[in-house]
Amino acid sequence: MSKRALLEVIALDPQDAVAAQAGGADRLELATDMAADGLTPPRAVFAAIRAAVDIPLRVMLRRADGFAAGDVDALCADAAALRAEGADEFVLGFLAPDGSPDLRAVRAVAEVIDGCRWTFHRAIDRAADRDALRKELATLPETPGPGGAPGPAGPDTFLTAGSACGVDDGLATLLAEQSRAATGEPGYTPQILVGGGLTLAHLPTLRAGGLDAFHIGGAARPNGWSGPVDAAAVQEWRTALDGA
Repeated sequence: MSKRALLEVIALDPQDAVAAQAGGADRLELATDMAADGLTPPRAVFAAIRAAVDIPLRVMLRRADGFAAGDVDALCADAAALRAEGADEFVLGFLAPDGSPDLRAVRAVAEVIDGCRWTFHRAIDRAADRDALRKELATLPETPGPGGAPGPAGPDTFLTAGSACGVDDGLATLLAEQSRAATGEPGYTPQILVGGGLTLAHLPTLRAGGLDAFHIGGAARPNGWSGPVDAAAVQEWRTALDGA
């Protein structure tokens, strides 16, 4: 029997979070300003959501639309403030102008959240070389930190559609990367969290290919981003995943 698939839902406020958990979400991604594809939520919003639900929360660390890190000191300050509030899982991902991972920014933020699990988000879908990005990030635990101690750990998850255009275009890439993950290839051990243009129709193929983690945002909101998460919409995904 295959293990239960993980369902992660984007939540913007406590109302979203409660509905998502009621519908069967296993984890939430917390963000604000979805017009910019999701930015770091205010510390008070994290605290209110943490008080409202008891499932894991991954908090977005991103200050502007796009995949450039921008003000790294400000990102680190955001991360530190959220850590102080009790956040212990995060989402981040930064690219250099040439499409390679911005390891300086990633390392700086990862040091602040050291010991926390984190997702490298869909910046991978804009990378110049997906395979190279995965393998560079896999070296993070081996990077010496202050005083020669081991550096911060790399991601335990990649949020990806397999393509910048969405799951329709990225399906073959997702299946191929999952096959590489099954062999334990370096850079492919983090869990693949499928999101970005994901539909219910994709689930049977993805589940048959061994993928076991899925991320939805707009699909949980029948009235679009101007409306709240709907527990029944989340439940439809939960039921589909459990039956796939």
